[in-house]
Amino acid sequence: MSDATTPAQAPVAPQYAAHDGDAARDRDAVLAAWRGNLGQAARMAAKYDWFYLGAPAGMPVMQLLAHVGSDAPVGVCSAGRRRMLREGREIRAGVLVDLAVTPEHRSLGPALILQQGLFAAGRRELDQLYGFPNPKAAPVFKRIGYRKLGEMVRHARVVRHAPYVQRRAPTLPAPLADALGAFFDLGTALRDRLRFRGTGALHATWCDHAPDIDALWSASPKPAALTAIRDAAHLRWRFDDAPTDAALPPFRHLLLRDARGDAAWFATRAENATRTLHVHDAWTRDGGATPSHAILLALLRAAHQAGFAVISVELATNAERLQPWRDLGFEARSRRPVFGTDFRDGADGDTDLHLTSADEDE
Repeated sequence: MSDATTPAQAPVAPQYAAHDGDAARDRDAVLAAWRGNLGQAARMAAKYDWFYLGAPAGMPVMQLLAHVGSDAPVGVCSAGRRRMLREGREIRAGVLVDLAVTPEHRSLGPALILQQGLFAAGRRELDQLYGFPNPKAAPVFKRIGYRKLGEMVRHARVVRHAPYVQRRAPTLPAPLADALGAFFDLGTALRDRLRFRGTGALHATWCDHAPDIDALWSASPKPAALTAIRDAAHLRWRFDDAPTDAALPPFRHLLLRDARGDAAWFATRAENATRTLHVHDAWTRDGGATPSHAILLALLRAAHQAGFAVISVELATNAERLQPWRDLGFEARSRRPVFGTDFRDGADGDTDLHLTSADEDE
């Protein structure tokens, strides 16, 4: 019982509330909330029109943050819709993206309210949410209701050794460093071919646009893991329509064929400053998410012939699907957590993943 001489304290009205957004209606408001948070205005506008308005799976699930006394939203977060497979069945998934809160409201409380709103909206509209938070944000994601599903691990393999010889021996004349590098290249290529003899011949073709791999995709085995549906509409949107600039050059695609037709496909993006070929996605006819040694040998040859020094690939997958990459000398370089939630009843066990860089937003 309160003291009769002390007036009862009135409840404090909430200052913030999250509510559903609409990508078509709220474009200007979202871009305003992004400004100064997520990147250059022109680039973010291009991303919005591509990722938010043009995705074949539909417009994202979006939450806007309202503040008492403010007409415009002071924060936003979204989940981009993705058609995915899980245990062989198509599900409605969403990738967590673009959390932004304006500077004057930037604290844990508003961000948490936004994320809680998105979690609730995802439960209504989706079967699965997943994302790639900064490791420091892991406690917040656990508090909201997400759990760690796995790790996205970047693996790399050297295909041209001359840059590394020059780096290790900077006083060595460039022609000699190139010659030593070529010698190491030849030696590693010969070692790989001897180790994986009898793997067959593959013809490699570089394409500036996503090839039609519908037949390859249809014929391929699909893992039980959570993995994206790679039909022609998704590939054209994800790679051909994606915004480009100096930091994000266009994607190029490597198509491998054998006597039976299309055998494998890689979506790649070049980092010219380091002569690195980043593999953003891949699929194979006979192995699905698991490339054969022959396919990876063909990728190594094609990258070497194109002048790249390093191949890099990011995967959140299991040991079996990763093993061919490791057999061909790809080594782990960095890792980051994958968090998410499965909204099915009782789905609280381990989640088998096969995610690539293409399963993010850029």
